[in-house]
Amino acid sequence: MRGGLGGFRIFLICLALAVAALAAVGTVRAAIEAGLARDGARLLGGDAEVELHYRFATTEERAALERIAAAVSETAEFRSMATVDGASGTERVLTHVKAVDDAYPLLGAVALDPPMPLDRALAPGGGLPGAVMEHALAERLGLAPGDRFRLGEQEFTLSAILVSFPDNAGESLALGPITILRTADLAQSGLLAPGTLFESQYRLLLPPGTDLDAAQAEVTAALEGVAPRWRDARDGAPGLSTFVERLGAFLVLIGLSGLAVGGVGIAAAVRAYLDEKVPTIATLKTLGASRGMVFLIYLLQIGALTLIGVAIGLALGAGLPLLIAPLIQSRLPIPAAFGIYPAPLGEAAIYGVLAALIFTLWPLALAAETRAAILFRSAVAPGRRVPRAGYLGMIAAAVLALVVAAAAFSGDWRLTLWTLGGIAGALALLAACALLTAPLARALTPLARTRPALRLALGAVRTRRGEASAVVLSLGLGLAVLAAVGQIDGTLRNAIAREMPALAPSFFFVDLQPDQIDSFNALVRGNSAVTRVEAAPMLRGVITAINDRPAAEIAGDHWVIRGDRGVTYSENPPARTTITAGEWWPPGYDGPPLISFSAEEGAELGLSLGDTLTVNIMGRDITGTIASFRQVDFRNAGIGFVMSMNPAALRGAPHSWIATVYAEPEAESAILREVADRWPNVTGIPVGEAIERVSQLLAGIAAAVRWGAAATLVTGFAVLIGTALAGARSRRYEAAILKTLGASRAVILASFAIRAALLGLLAGLAAIAAGVAGGWVVARFVLDTDYAEIWSNAAALVAGGVLATLAAELAFALRALSVRPAAVLRAE
Repeated sequence: MRGGLGGFRIFLICLALAVAALAAVGTVRAAIEAGLARDGARLLGGDAEVELHYRFATTEERAALERIAAAVSETAEFRSMATVDGASGTERVLTHVKAVDDAYPLLGAVALDPPMPLDRALAPGGGLPGAVMEHALAERLGLAPGDRFRLGEQEFTLSAILVSFPDNAGESLALGPITILRTADLAQSGLLAPGTLFESQYRLLLPPGTDLDAAQAEVTAALEGVAPRWRDARDGAPGLSTFVERLGAFLVLIGLSGLAVGGVGIAAAVRAYLDEKVPTIATLKTLGASRGMVFLIYLLQIGALTLIGVAIGLALGAGLPLLIAPLIQSRLPIPAAFGIYPAPLGEAAIYGVLAALIFTLWPLALAAETRAAILFRSAVAPGRRVPRAGYLGMIAAAVLALVVAAAAFSGDWRLTLWTLGGIAGALALLAACALLTAPLARALTPLARTRPALRLALGAVRTRRGEASAVVLSLGLGLAVLAAVGQIDGTLRNAIAREMPALAPSFFFVDLQPDQIDSFNALVRGNSAVTRVEAAPMLRGVITAINDRPAAEIAGDHWVIRGDRGVTYSENPPARTTITAGEWWPPGYDGPPLISFSAEEGAELGLSLGDTLTVNIMGRDITGTIASFRQVDFRNAGIGFVMSMNPAALRGAPHSWIATVYAEPEAESAILREVADRWPNVTGIPVGEAIERVSQLLAGIAAAVRWGAAATLVTGFAVLIGTALAGARSRRYEAAILKTLGASRAVILASFAIRAALLGLLAGLAAIAAGVAGGWVVARFVLDTDYAEIWSNAAALVAGGVLATLAAELAFALRALSVRPAAVLRAE
């Protein structure tokens, strides 16, 4: 190693870039997780929260909460239409209403513009109660502080613009901007009638040193039969933290593709270095060095370089997020505590060391087979092409260790195996394409008889297989990751754009009261622009037991039992209902409760006809028997209930109705206006806006994954530069020979460019094949949706592959052309 690191620059660059990408992603994820943990109580709005559905706590339940808490704050959240009467007509916008009490907020502060205390902003003024709303809502309604607006049948004065509030975890995904007002001021609004869809939250400030597990057990016992939802400051934003954890783990796995690309460069650099050391290795063999000693000598050298590369990568991966922390924080809707976190750095280091080991063992094992006779006879037959069984076992053990580490760090064996399997499959496909370069060049040679530049390029591709393999593998894998991401993103967007408008309703109308449903049906069905109307009674219930055993014991963490689910009732099977097993109850049935359950979810839960389910609805446990299974399609944005019961089972339970209206687009505004004018308590939710929010979320996820894939592409480009640099000497020699034989500079330059373009084209086409295959697998087996190729993305990738190889090739080709043939040939 005293000769310097000149031959290992690409080795160090590839390893450092791959480790840096993994360390940076892990550091950002750790920073977000630390921020959520640090600010858990603020994000939650208290040390703990108890949530009830569609009702407020009774006096006894409130007293039970106050016994364990130093302070209690009650809030209620629901959706409604904010309405403004103007000169040009009435403007209505969906808003997420947050009704609060005098104790709110228990922690943190609400920021308003103009600045003022919240109690002052919500105080009555001019004979009307006050309210605050987010800027986006005020802007859409054309409101400024001091203006009036209406919710239901109650008018409010907009006192200030809502800038921020403490318990905002997950509010960025709310359907509609936020409006905050006093719960007491909703008494005359008609918005909180029995059966209205709303959630009440009770934030608790607990005495110092309170055992949160014990507090949860006490609350659960005090509210037995109510099925409350408990959250505490240990996980103040469970949905966000889970999302960040899963996305971060996926990005790390995507980063492993960058490690694989770097591995191609690592293997090429090690192979080139060992080729130069063949005389040295042969000399060592002549002096009595064993195969194992030679292997160990160079393993220790490369191991030391690996530690240097990993250290550089860790420094970059830890330092870059700290450097741009203000920029990252400004774009995050959640807190992050940036710093040096050992865990993600340790993970990146383990990945880097294992990858370097995997990709260096093969060339090291072959180098150890070098014969001493090569010192005396250069024509000695080459050694083994495949390492001995012992070395292959070491490579397999290192690969297994990488898989186990990736699964353990990501926490998801299935995702890990899918991702690493995809990387392995893509590498295998790209390797096969690299092997085809020589036969393909040979087959195309007859077409180049009158084209000197093309003939020279094909000849070089045919004879320089190592360069072709490095280009196709390194660039191809980076492009394949981008191709897969683009195909998946495009497939999801096509599914939303193609299927949803054809199947989705124009509106969901919620909080229709039982005495309003008949007149509502008459109104919308009488509109000639309405093509279809569906309506159903709506309750919410939590499945607490299956066959008299706790539901979690039977169903584990299935989504159906994780929270409250929609429950409806019907005398007869609704239109377009397909019964897959059992029978619907007869009309007028008044016996023990019967349940019709979604067939797909029932199969996932292992349910059978005759099984019993206990469902807690508004604090009342109802145990029913499964009488039938039916098909329920949740993908068409229409009305779909996991459970339907016979009407007598829910007799007397307060509830509202939900309706979907399918109408011509040009009539939607008029329908919404007519319904809102007649029934101010009814909320119309435009389905298009909900779909747009989902599209924005998907776009954000796709952008994050693209950034992860970009690191793979940067590493691939580094390998390209290394390949071009390693071939600089042979390129100068080639140019000198061609000039001596009479070739012009233009022909030589064109041959270099065509060679690069052909390899880039092959890498791009192979990447498309791998990306399309990966996109199809994800769409078919993970997303369960129809797959559609996105050829515009594919064309961009092919163009990118060609341009990347051209840039790397021509950067060194121009220098080769400037050297005089005599000087090159004398040196040889």
